[in-house]
Formats: sequence, structure tokens, C-alpha cells
Amino acid sequence: MLQVAKLLAGGRGLAPVLLKRAATVELDWDVRQKSRFDCTDSQGRHLGVFLPRGTVVRGGDVLVAEDGSLVQVIAAPQPVLVITHCSQHGTPFDLTRAAYHLGNRHVAIELKPDHLKIEPDHVLAEMLRNMHLIVKETQAAFEPEGGAYGGHGAHGGHSHAGHSHDGHDHH
Repeated sequence: MLQVAKLLAGGRGLAPVLLKRAATVELDWDVRQKSRFDCTDSQGRHLGVFLPRGTVVRGGDVLVAEDGSLVQVIAAPQPVLVITHCSQHGTPFDLTRAAYHLGNRHVAIELKPDHLKIEPDHVLAEMLRNMHLIVKETQAAFEPEGGAYGGHGAHGGHSHAGHSHDGHDHH
């Protein structure tokens, strides 16, 4: 088993040619939110991944194996609920309300400008339909939003140390 203990968020700093040559591994959200797991890459190598506790692996991240080889992570398609607003019975603001109610239930949510994605849950699906939203089950990659205080999020984190937020009250 080849051990992996390093992750490069989004493959940051790697030349495109290195990423093109890298092995890949498709992982669903259930696996990618764990810091320790086993998997098999596209070259058939068995990997034992041992990342720092609390590390979340995102699609596009690159795992660095103990031998220096690179393995690019692909977010595997999985069952998800896609939530959109109903133009006949509501407005796009209904998605904001839905995100608020799902967040109050600590549900992992992927936020997009025109839809939300969550893992399948028939109780939540019914709640959302009762809010006049359209809920469809499909197979798609799932990249839920990271916590406000966590590591890099679904859209790649950035530091606030190098720029100011004039006009924002942070106290």
C-alpha cells in the first residue's frame, strides 16, 4: 500500500503538464470528508490516505504519495437532490430561504447561483417542495460549501491577510 500524507489544494503550484500525467482517483463526498481512507487510483495502486484530522478533500485537489507521485482527485458522481425555484409559484429568493432552513438543520449544501444541491433526504425534499421549490434527484458531483471557519472551501479559499475590507465592521 502506497501511503499519502500530503494534499495540494486545487493542485496549487503544480505545472499543468504534471497534472496531465498524474493518476486520478474518483471519490464521493462521503469519502472525501474523511481524513483517513483507502482507495485505488487509475493506475491500480492501493493508496492509504492519512491526512491531518479535519482535512476535507475536494475535486481538483492533488494527493502526494510517499514516493512523490501525484494523484488528482475527481469528485465522483453520486445521488443528489437539485433544488431550483419555481418561476410559476415563486422567485429566485426562495433558494435563499431554502439555504437558510437547510443551514439551520446543519445540512451540507452545495450553493450555485441558480440551484442548491444536497444529499438525498425524503423529509427535506418534502419540506422544500412545500416551500414551492422544484426538487429533482440526479447523479452529479457533490461539493458542499465549507464552513466559514474551515479550510479551503468548494470554491477555493483565499486569505484575507493581504487585503483590507474597508467599510466592514469585523467586531
